[in-house]
Amino acid sequence: LEPGIITKIEISKEGDTIVLKKRDNQWYLEPKGYLADTNKVNRMLTVFENLSLAALVSESKDYQRYDLDPARRISAKAWQEDALMRNFDIGKAAPSFRHTFIKLADDIRVYHANDNFRSTFEQTPDDLRDRGVLAFKASDIQTVQITKDQASVELLRQKAPIEPAVSQPEKQDKPAPAAVKFEWLDRSGNKANDQDLNRLLTTLGSLKCAGYIDDRNKDSFSEPIYTVKLKGVQEHQLQIFAKLEKDADNYPAVSSGSDYPFLLSDNQVQQIMKDPVEMFKKTEGAEKKPE
Repeated sequence: LEPGIITKIEISKEGDTIVLKKRDNQWYLEPKGYLADTNKVNRMLTVFENLSLAALVSESKDYQRYDLDPARRISAKAWQEDALMRNFDIGKAAPSFRHTFIKLADDIRVYHANDNFRSTFEQTPDDLRDRGVLAFKASDIQTVQITKDQASVELLRQKAPIEPAVSQPEKQDKPAPAAVKFEWLDRSGNKANDQDLNRLLTTLGSLKCAGYIDDRNKDSFSEPIYTVKLKGVQEHQLQIFAKLEKDADNYPAVSSGSDYPFLLSDNQVQQIMKDPVEMFKKTEGAEKKPE
């Protein structure tokens, strides 16, 4: 198939069906309209577009042997608008792991299809949902405000010129222009730990959640235990809340990059939720943290 023509995908297994539709060059999970994971959808599209049969395997109708029986097969369909373009059942991988057993619609025979792609379609709606909840370029951020419990700090990104080292000045007619680096300072001029700040921005700049909270909306959460506000080309915000259950292994959170509340793992929160005062932790060559 010509790339880009597919506008609808349907995946069925054991009576459960997932429907994906393309609108405005984005893929959505129906019927709720959740944004789908682009990379996972693209892998499916590649299979639909490049489907190629390598060999005839069986005409015996012994579908269970190939995981093509009703209990284990995955049915995959793809449309271009109202026209059904692909319709086949997916079984298990062949012993070589370079092919997949498939059965075409209205054909009793089992074939080897090129490539091992069952796992591409063995997905749940939650698996296919786009987990991105915050996205920006770290270099675009100019102001960071961090609040944890009663402690708060605001940091500004400022230019700090570096005079170039000249090993042989007598051979240099003109001094080279001063290089420029950036550093993080609070409003009193105290220098923050640049490494920690940049690491935090890198983490937040491509933040993916561990899952979504579908039975509550964003407004139902209040009194965050940690808040990060970022200003630059655009404004971004992340709020983390106390665990919903004492023994839970994740934290609820909301962000400016998601319309829905979501969960962050313990490990993610440990990386993000630093004490504001610790942003001034002394490192080699750094100034002492403020009193």
